[in-house]
Amino acid sequence: MFVEIVFVGLPIDRDEVEEALDVAFELDGEVTGAGSGMGQCHLDLEIAEDSDPAATLERLRAVLSELGVADCATVNVSK
Repeated sequence: MFVEIVFVGLPIDRDEVEEALDVAFELDGEVTGAGSGMGQCHLDLEIAEDSDPAATLERLRAVLSELGVADCATVNVSK
Protein backbone atom coordinates (compact mmCIF):
# COMPACT_ATOMS: atom_id res chain seq x y z
CA MET A 1 0.00 0.00 0.00
CA PHE A 2 1.26 3.48 -0.86
CA VAL A 3 0.27 6.44 1.32
CA GLU A 4 0.91 10.05 0.38
CA ILE A 5 0.53 12.51 3.25
CA VAL A 6 0.16 16.13 2.13
CA PHE A 7 0.62 18.91 4.69
CA VAL A 8 -0.48 22.51 4.35
CA GLY A 9 0.66 24.84 7.12
CA LEU A 10 2.78 22.22 8.90
CA PRO A 11 3.66 23.74 12.31
CA ILE A 12 6.73 21.53 12.86
CA ASP A 13 9.64 20.47 10.70
CA ARG A 14 8.76 17.80 8.14
CA ASP A 15 11.77 15.77 9.32
CA GLU A 16 10.13 15.38 12.75
CA VAL A 17 7.09 13.81 11.14
CA GLU A 18 9.28 11.57 9.00
CA GLU A 19 11.24 10.36 12.03
CA ALA A 20 8.03 9.59 13.97
CA LEU A 21 6.64 7.62 11.01
CA ASP A 22 9.90 5.70 10.64
CA VAL A 23 9.63 4.63 14.29
CA ALA A 24 5.91 3.80 14.11
CA PHE A 25 6.22 1.74 10.91
CA GLU A 26 9.72 0.37 11.46
CA LEU A 27 8.77 -3.28 10.93
CA ASP A 28 6.25 -2.97 8.13
CA GLY A 29 6.82 0.24 6.24
CA GLU A 30 9.12 3.11 5.43
CA VAL A 31 9.12 6.68 4.22
CA THR A 32 10.26 6.47 0.61
CA GLY A 33 10.02 10.07 -0.48
CA ALA A 34 9.39 13.65 0.53
CA GLY A 35 9.06 17.03 -1.05
CA SER A 36 8.00 20.60 -0.49
CA GLY A 37 6.97 23.67 -2.43
CA MET A 38 4.08 26.04 -3.10
CA GLY A 39 3.22 26.31 0.61
CA GLN A 40 2.87 22.60 1.20
CA CYS A 41 4.97 19.50 1.74
CA HIS A 42 4.43 15.76 1.52
CA LEU A 43 5.76 12.44 2.70
CA ASP A 44 5.41 9.14 0.84
CA LEU A 45 4.95 6.07 3.02
CA GLU A 46 5.23 2.57 1.56
CA ILE A 47 3.50 -0.10 3.67
CA ALA A 48 4.04 -3.86 3.39
CA GLU A 49 1.40 -5.54 1.23
CA ASP A 50 0.35 -7.97 3.97
CA SER A 51 -0.50 -5.16 6.42
CA ASP A 52 -4.09 -4.53 7.48
CA PRO A 53 -5.13 -1.28 5.73
CA ALA A 54 -7.53 -0.19 8.50
CA ALA A 55 -4.95 -0.78 11.24
CA THR A 56 -2.30 1.00 9.19
CA LEU A 57 -4.44 4.10 8.73
CA GLU A 58 -5.38 4.07 12.41
CA ARG A 59 -1.69 3.94 13.39
CA LEU A 60 -0.90 6.74 10.93
CA ARG A 61 -3.66 8.96 12.32
CA ALA A 62 -2.44 8.27 15.85
CA VAL A 63 1.10 9.39 14.96
CA LEU A 64 -0.16 12.54 13.26
CA SER A 65 -2.43 13.34 16.22
CA GLU A 66 0.38 12.82 18.74
CA LEU A 67 2.49 15.30 16.79
CA GLY A 68 -0.39 17.77 16.59
CA VAL A 69 -0.38 17.83 12.79
CA ALA A 70 -3.47 15.78 11.91
CA ASP A 71 -5.55 18.87 11.11
CA CYS A 72 -3.13 20.06 8.43
CA ALA A 73 -2.71 16.63 6.78
CA THR A 74 -4.51 15.04 3.86
CA VAL A 75 -3.95 11.30 3.45
CA ASN A 76 -4.13 9.76 -0.03
CA VAL A 77 -4.01 5.95 -0.24
CA SER A 78 -3.36 3.76 -3.28
CA LYS A 79 -2.40 0.15 -3.75
